[in-house]
Amino acid sequence: MISLRELEFISSLARRKHFARAAEDCGVSQPAFSMRIRKIEEQLGAAIVKRGNRFQGFTAEGETLVRHARKIMDDLKVMEQEIRSERGEVTGLLSVGVIPTAAIFAARAIRRLQGLYPGIRVRLETATSLAIQQGLEDGRFEAGFTYGEGVSRDMLRADPLYQEAYYLLAPVSLIPQGKSEISWAEAAELPLSLLEPNMQNRRILDKVFRDAGLVPDVVSETSEFTASMVLAAEGASATIVPKVHAETFGVLDGAVALPLVNPKLEKEVCLVAQMRDPSLPTVAALRKVCLTVQ
Repeated sequence: MISLRELEFISSLARRKHFARAAEDCGVSQPAFSMRIRKIEEQLGAAIVKRGNRFQGFTAEGETLVRHARKIMDDLKVMEQEIRSERGEVTGLLSVGVIPTAAIFAARAIRRLQGLYPGIRVRLETATSLAIQQGLEDGRFEAGFTYGEGVSRDMLRADPLYQEAYYLLAPVSLIPQGKSEISWAEAAELPLSLLEPNMQNRRILDKVFRDAGLVPDVVSETSEFTASMVLAAEGASATIVPKVHAETFGVLDGAVALPLVNPKLEKEVCLVAQMRDPSLPTVAALRKVCLTVQ
C-alpha cells in the first residue's frame, strides 16, 4: 500500500516539476527521492513518470495518482486544521499568492490576520494571476489575491475585495503645473516604465491604450513597482500605479501623482481559494479579516 509519505513525494514532484527541488522540499537527497518514486512504480506495476535526463511529466497512470494524492493530502490538511479549530486553535502554514498591484492590501490583511490568529504562519509570494490560479490547482497556494477577471469560478471561490483604480506617477518636470488629473492619451506621450508584458496589470494597461488607438512610449519594464517608482522620483520616466500605492507611499520627492481619466478605469481584485466546504480554517480566517481591511 502506498504510504502518506509517498503521496507527499508525488504531490511535491507535481508541484515542483523538478526532481531535485521536490527532493529538497521533502527533506531527502535526490537519489533517495528517485528510488522512492521507483518503489511506487513497482508497487503499482506501472510507470508514473516519463523518463529522461530531467523531469518530463507524468504518464497517464501518473496523472491519475497525482490527482488522488492531491486530494488525500488536501483532506489530511483540512482534517488537522479542523481538529485544532475545534479546540479554539487556528494554526498552520498558509501559502498565499499575490499579484504585485495587490501587495499592499495583502500585507495589511496578513498583519491583521496574524494579530488575531498568532498560530498562523503565512508564506506570501508575488506571482502572476495565471500562476496564482495554477498554484491553487496544484497545491502551491491555499489562497490568492488576484483580479476577479478571468478566475475559473466553477473551480475557485472569488470574494470581491475592492476596485483597483489607476494613477500616473510622473516626474514634476514632465507635468504642467496646476494639473489635477491626466488622460490616458496624455500619459501615452510620456516615457513610461511599466510592468512586464506577462503581468495581468500590464495587459490591462495595454488594452486601454490599444482600445483608444494609442501607442505608449514604454522605455523600460520591471517585475514590480519599486524600480518604476524610483525612476519617476528621479526624473527618468513616468509610471502607472494602483491608487493604493499612490496613497500609501504618498507623493515621492520630485514626482507628482495624478488620477488617470478618459477613461476612468477600475478592476475588481478578489481573494480566491479552492471551492471546498468546509473551507480550510486558515483560509476562512483570512477571508474574515479581509472584509475588515481598509
